[in-house]
Amino acid sequence: MVSNRCKMAAKEALKKLGLHFIVVDLGEVEILENISAEQRDLLKSELSSTGLELMDDKKAILIEKIKNAVVEMVHHTSDGNKVIFSEFLSKKLERDYASLAKLFSEVQGTTIEQFIIAHKIERIKELIIYDELNITEIAWKMNYSSVAHLSNQFKKVTGLSPSHFKQLKDKRRSPIEEIG
Repeated sequence: MVSNRCKMAAKEALKKLGLHFIVVDLGEVEILENISAEQRDLLKSELSSTGLELMDDKKAILIEKIKNAVVEMVHHTSDGNKVIFSEFLSKKLERDYASLAKLFSEVQGTTIEQFIIAHKIERIKELIIYDELNITEIAWKMNYSSVAHLSNQFKKVTGLSPSHFKQLKDKRRSPIEEIG
């Protein structure tokens, strides 16, 4: 789950099946009851009908937690505090970053860093479209060391400078779920 809509869909599926939850968060659900195999299958089916999936594989669950942590950090944090993503992920997931990075690369076929960059670029596009911040403020908000660094990375990923992107009438963005 990477959005509030996903959380709402998961809550509705749980309610529909009469299951009581303690927490429904990005990528995680904690249910009060012990559920039977039949209830698990029903939940899996109900989630699937909304485009969500119930994960059993520990590696897949950890990958999903990594993705959700990146989404949280990039899309849902509003301050410009300098954050070192490797430290953030290690602390949040209580795992060694090197092992997280190795697993992510093996399973996803890309690095955590590339996944983070893809999400940062989508967030930058969003901020440019909103037109509330100038590029210097966006660079600060997104933890770039300089406007030049942001511009270079943006151009490398999109093929456009931020100012050229701003001038486009048809600004192409990707849903969070499809990034990376």
